[in-house]
Amino acid sequence: MPQRHSKNNNDLAFFTYDEKRKLGYGTQRQRLGKESIKPFHACCICLKPFIDPLCCPKGHLFCKECILHCLLAQKKDIKRKIASFAAQQKQDQEEELERQALLKEQELEAFERQNNGADPLFTGKNAMADKGSGFHGANSVRVTSYEEEALRTMKAFWLPSATPEAPERVDAPSTDTVCPEGKEKLKLKDLFPVCFTELSKESGENFLDPNFMCPCCNTTFTNTLTLAALKICGHVFCKKCVDNFLLKDNACTVCSRPCKLKHVVTLEKGGTGFAGHDEGLQASVFKHVGSGSGMGLTRPVIRT
Repeated sequence: MPQRHSKNNNDLAFFTYDEKRKLGYGTQRQRLGKESIKPFHACCICLKPFIDPLCCPKGHLFCKECILHCLLAQKKDIKRKIASFAAQQKQDQEEELERQALLKEQELEAFERQNNGADPLFTGKNAMADKGSGFHGANSVRVTSYEEEALRTMKAFWLPSATPEAPERVDAPSTDTVCPEGKEKLKLKDLFPVCFTELSKESGENFLDPNFMCPCCNTTFTNTLTLAALKICGHVFCKKCVDNFLLKDNACTVCSRPCKLKHVVTLEKGGTGFAGHDEGLQASVFKHVGSGSGMGLTRPVIRT
């Protein structure tokens, strides 16, 4: 059966909805696969398997070298911003002093002209009108004409010499370093080392990626498990063992150090790539149809 004429009609002056969909117009969404998601044992900065891992209070894992380099770079940037803000404040103070000195000089000149020159004293109702009109007595003349004054003060965006310039203002910078992943305040003393229990390698097996397990139930860690670390000792357990054993006994099962609920930090994980697990696993991009966009060669994304 042939399609409707409305879908094959190509003599219109505008794109139909079906033509836009064939050209890839609008928001295209695609679910991310497992290879696009960070595993639990990867650093949040370099995205590689961590070395000497450190954890922030929100559960983000970093390599020790990566997070120290990041915090040091933030400190240098904050120092540079503070110096720029101080220079701006100093410049503002100097401009204010120059403006006050100029106003004082103008008042002195007006006083001298009034006492020693032919300028009359402005009194009465027409004083402000005479000042605004530029009249300073019968023998006085305008320094500049109206046209010259207008050209001098004119601001035009189409003339490079008359384009108005807006001064760049620097806001007062914050002196707090932030976590590169969660964007919350983070200090070096808030980081604590974590210790993963490696899976025992059997004979004949070669693990390319690091494999870790829960020291309590010997379950292999994957992205499907929710992991938790203890601030006091840094040992990492699965969330089920933390709820069933550690919080009831109030002690770590590895080093027997006392722990409480405030010492438990749930580690952040990337996800598994499955539709029913985690959030934010869908990437979207907006594309529009236009001349030279090349969208006619793009195949539309099949939405499921």
